[in-house]
Order: sequence, then C-alpha cells, then structure tokens
Amino acid sequence: MYWSFGIINNKLAEVFYKIKGKKIQFMGHCYVKKSEYKTKKEKRYIEKDIKKIKLVYRNENYSSWN
Repeated sequence: MYWSFGIINNKLAEVFYKIKGKKIQFMGHCYVKKSEYKTKKEKRYIEKDIKKIKLVYRNENYSSWN
C-alpha cells in the first residue's frame, strides 16, 4: 500500500492506495492540517502531491476532480 497527499472535497488529506497493473485502487483517506507538517521537505511533498491528486469522495467512491 502506498500513500500520498492530495485534495479531497477541497480539504488536504493523506490518500492511501494500491497499484494493480495500470490501475490505481484508492483504499482510504484521512484529513490533515498543513500546520501539522513542519519541515521544508514535508511542505515540498505537500505542494508537489496536491497538484497531482484531486479527488471527490462521495457515497464511498472516489472520482477524479477536473
């Protein structure tokens, strides 16, 4: 299982997922506050990841946010 930062329903979250072949299966998420992460490296990861992962979570399903 992998994890990354992302935007879910307009909130910052840690997103957990599995990669099966060419398909990504989202397992879950937890909302976090940006202020919880103090180091420059963590803040850089957040900025880099939120550009890639933007999702909507509704009715126990994840869909892309375009």
